Amino acid sequence: MARIESSDRTYEADPRWAKLPEGISFGYTHGVVVDEEDNVYVFHTNSPSVVKFNEKGEYLSSWGEQFGEAHGFYLHKEADGEYLYLTDVAKGNVMKTTLDGETVLELETPNLPEVYDEDHEYRPTDVAVAPNGDIYVADGYGQNYVHRYDANGHYMSSFGGLGSEPGQLACPHGISVNLRAEEPELYVADRSNHRIQVFTLDGEHKRFIEENMDMPCSFYFFDGEVYFPDLNSRVTVFDQHDRLVTHLGEDQQAYKQEGWPNLPESYFRDNRFSSPHGVCVDSKGNVYVAEWTVHGRVTKLTKQLEI
Repeated sequence: MARIESSDRTYEADPRWAKLPEGISFGYTHGVVVDEEDNVYVFHTNSPSVVKFNEKGEYLSSWGEQFGEAHGFYLHKEADGEYLYLTDVAKGNVMKTTLDGETVLELETPNLPEVYDEDHEYRPTDVAVAPNGDIYVADGYGQNYVHRYDANGHYMSSFGGLGSEPGQLACPHGISVNLRAEEPELYVADRSNHRIQVFTLDGEHKRFIEENMDMPCSFYFFDGEVYFPDLNSRVTVFDQHDRLVTHLGEDQQAYKQEGWPNLPESYFRDNRFSSPHGVCVDSKGNVYVAEWTVHGRVTKLTKQLEI
């Protein structure tokens, strides 16, 4: 295995960690999450779309033949257990399921005729859940809004719209709730504006985060830090004040190659990323990275103990 090193951490990188059984192959690996037992779930564009592994990469189970285009993927711990929230870009809906795939809630196109019609599609890309249970859906590939629902799926409000001014969005690709501040905040990966935009839970703009990023995709908060896949060939880690800690596996040539992200397998290196799209961190600090590539690459970064 290859090593990925920075000033304060070292990982062993294994892009062949996921051991798929015969008959299952990854499509574009868009999302990756980890449960409280450190089992890892991968959401990808082939069928079945959800594949579960243990931390060794051994196959456990799979489900999800109903998805048109798997995309955003979020695991949320609630009072009665852990649930998955999944977005389907092609079908324009969001599903909440149990860990084994039983659907408990489905959100379809918001009833907003002033926003959505035959020429203006709803194409959700990510979802997040606030401490009070409110659900936030980012319409990153559609009309650039964020929609808010209560825990039962009842529509509440929307904010955003295409633009670059404060509160406006251009491909709000990922969304997450930041619990490190005095009050919870919404982080939105305002990808085509090349920034993170921070909102209150009511959708009021608070600030921009614009340094040390290029194409932020989504977020994962762990141990006071925030990890985010930067589509342009690196995973970035910020500290609790959103200052740069490190870029992991950076390859500033990959996204500039002709045909990217579908580069020949000969281009890929174990300790470099081409097109990170999803990231999560397990209880031991190991990092899992899912890449947007036809090869469907999922890499495990095993954190090395300091000597």
